[in-house]
Amino acid sequence: KGNGMIGNIYSMGLALQALEATRKFYAPRKWDCAQAFSVVAAHDYQQPMAIAQVLPALVGKSYLDVAGLDCTATKDMSPNRQLPLSPVLGTHGIPRAPIQVHYSITNTLQGKHFHYSTTVTVPSGSTLLQVMEVAAEENPQTFSFQTEQTSWGAYVTSIHGLAASTEDRTYWQFLSAGDALEEGEGGPREVWWGSPCPSLTHPSAAGVGTYKPHAGEHIQAIFSTY
Repeated sequence: KGNGMIGNIYSMGLALQALEATRKFYAPRKWDCAQAFSVVAAHDYQQPMAIAQVLPALVGKSYLDVAGLDCTATKDMSPNRQLPLSPVLGTHGIPRAPIQVHYSITNTLQGKHFHYSTTVTVPSGSTLLQVMEVAAEENPQTFSFQTEQTSWGAYVTSIHGLAASTEDRTYWQFLSAGDALEEGEGGPREVWWGSPCPSLTHPSAAGVGTYKPHAGEHIQAIFSTY
């Protein structure tokens, strides 16, 4: 893309690694990575898998360089003991103010169509997954959902008994007041959530474990196709 984005923000890590590892094949034209790196540097990554893919590229390395590492050379540099972790000053024990988040689920794609809405109260800073859990606790017959653990976090596979399917190319897409979501704090951004292939297309419904809705935000889960 013209702004330096390669696919989306979650495909940038592996894309930068691949381009860096194969840059000699682009000679005599050099690959100018400054714009792509500026996109990565400006993003606040939250998911460990995304961070693990971006970090090697930021130091000019790729996963291929692991085979050439000499771990014995740095063995004596490791600390003999682990230092105790210091508590974060000023945050321990401080209660979080409650906020209200609007949450709805919609299916107009398969079987019997449905649309349900609710408003839940959660502590500020709660993740979207926690919002969904509260909704399911208060009304399990309507807002029950299932997840499976992936390297990208808890992935939402089913809501209200309606499961995503790779055969039908269906998934649960999460929006904020009609706009796409991105990990981190609440607010509409660029990336769609829900795709079953986070590393290649979108960051997937695994993002529910990192996205933090703000007070009064309307989160929509819409059964969609890709």
